[in-house]
Amino acid sequence: MEGGIRILVADDHELVRRGIRALLEIEPGWRVCAEAANGRDAVEMATATRPDVAILDISMPELNGVEATRQIRRAVPQCQILILTMHESEQVLREALVAGARGFVLKSDAGRNLVAAVDALNRHMPFLTPGVTDVVLEDYLKSGTVPADPDTPQGRLTGREREVLQLLAEGRSSKEVAQSLGISVKTADTHRTNVMRKLDLHSLGELVRYAIRNNMTQA
Repeated sequence: MEGGIRILVADDHELVRRGIRALLEIEPGWRVCAEAANGRDAVEMATATRPDVAILDISMPELNGVEATRQIRRAVPQCQILILTMHESEQVLREALVAGARGFVLKSDAGRNLVAAVDALNRHMPFLTPGVTDVVLEDYLKSGTVPADPDTPQGRLTGREREVLQLLAEGRSSKEVAQSLGISVKTADTHRTNVMRKLDLHSLGELVRYAIRNNMTQA
């Protein structure tokens, strides 16, 4: 596994980031060029440092791993995205692949698979952790992608609406959402209204449950 690789690591737990850095930087020429504790910082750092591979936790505050993947792929198309998750989930896998991720590793398997996954992605080859559902894996290997599911948030909401949904589910007010996204409070309220309408939600509690159920934020 020779050759230099510049890697971004994004996880909201510092100990996890330290462990990943220690594991990867044993490899000759591999360097963690940036770390981020939330998805929004991950996008900014990827845009600034342009890593070869970005390792993203699926559940991060402010912007989850799926949304961060989508934005990094737009900003830095050559960056290969590896998703880390605590749980095997066909839905999470499907959404991550649709967003542009090329690798998927369970945190419980990271010690065994992370180096191999980063090496594969750096060589522009996909890496999916053992145990993923056969149907999704088969679809991915056949076409290089997985069809978007219209019943997921990705199929119903715009990118900005997904960002607003996650921030609201994390307990942010419309004013705080506006400040975080650099938009007006009126625009934030409009996005909130559109989210509630599109998803047929009628209260903040329903919105929070929807976000948790669809892996957009943590309980």
